[in-house]
Amino acid sequence: MPESYIQNLFAERIGGKQYGKSTAIYKFEKIKRAKRAALAANPGAEIIDMGVGEPDEMAFPEIVAELHRAALKPENRGYADNGDAALKQAAARYLDRVCGVKGINPDTEVLHSIGSKAALSILPAALINPGDYVLMTTPGYPVFGTHAKYYGGLVHNLPLTEVNHFLPDLDSVPADVLAKAKVLVINYPNNPTGVSATAEFFVKVVAFAKRNNLVVISDAAYAALVFEGKPLSFLAAPGAKDVGIELHSTSKSFNMTGWRIGFVAGNELLVKAYGDVKDNTDSGQFLAIQHAAAYCFDHPEITEKIAAKYSRRMSALVAVLQAAGFNARKPKGSFFLYVKAPRAAVKKDGARIEFKNAEEISQWLITEKLISTVPWDDAGAYLRFSVTFIAKGEADEQRVLGEITKRLGDVRFEF
Repeated sequence: MPESYIQNLFAERIGGKQYGKSTAIYKFEKIKRAKRAALAANPGAEIIDMGVGEPDEMAFPEIVAELHRAALKPENRGYADNGDAALKQAAARYLDRVCGVKGINPDTEVLHSIGSKAALSILPAALINPGDYVLMTTPGYPVFGTHAKYYGGLVHNLPLTEVNHFLPDLDSVPADVLAKAKVLVINYPNNPTGVSATAEFFVKVVAFAKRNNLVVISDAAYAALVFEGKPLSFLAAPGAKDVGIELHSTSKSFNMTGWRIGFVAGNELLVKAYGDVKDNTDSGQFLAIQHAAAYCFDHPEITEKIAAKYSRRMSALVAVLQAAGFNARKPKGSFFLYVKAPRAAVKKDGARIEFKNAEEISQWLITEKLISTVPWDDAGAYLRFSVTFIAKGEADEQRVLGEITKRLGDVRFEF
């Protein structure tokens, strides 16, 4: 079949004439293929999926009931545009009550988002010109950087390493990059490392931004999923509102990934710019979903229950992995556990399997042990485990964790 003229019309930002011709396989697609192959080779077997990046349960019944009530109201049926007052006011109350952020004006300093991903894809249009640099952590969530590149921007990656407690080394940015940098994107508690930031780090970020005329975008999707103390917000740092904004979401904190709702809050001018671009991007999320989200932000005890479950699971998973030889340490929040990947696995019969990187051990774990994880080789070889594995109740959690212990029990890992 001859090649269509359409092949020559794709934008360079997605590959131009070569779009669709790449044979490279994205790592998450490799994981899916490996899981299918493992199940085909082991009919009826259970794959323990520790790579899932979303909650394993539905939104709480009271949230669904609130959605239902709001959906029945005729006044909520139309275009939402940039939303009404309900979510904005609840967001301001939430930031104050839960995160200790005082003085947020719901009328001018808060707007809803159709999830954090949508906000991260919209904001580059408000900030990035060709040649502008974005400072982003690696490993990390790439959406802001991807869209910055669409607009001709450049990305400078800041590696997250154990040496620096998985916080970016801001002082490592080269002077020529810093001179062209406009935005610093941070994400804590962090995906994939699970590490939480400190108040001192956020103070340093504010000073760094002011010194170098940078906008800070804090992706706080996991902010309320903490195992000790209160959630920590970038906006609580003195002067943070002068330099940046923060993104909050119901996806992880309220088991609402598919609902696609959150908010952007902080610097008034940045929120306005986000809203102006958003006006030309979407027509807003359904008001009933916004009102259900407002209910969530007024009921943070829901998140506390979810976080308690993850904390319980995390403690147990850390113990299981430590027994298997991993240097696992319980993070202070999120539902991710980030551990150094083994260099080799030695079976009881002495057979030794070597792994060049995290991707190889991840594929081996799926194929040989029917345990799925996510590999990261961006700043050293690491595996990301998630405690959002499917389990109905505490007894089933213990069954799953016991199965992991059993499956890893016949090998010795070398690091």
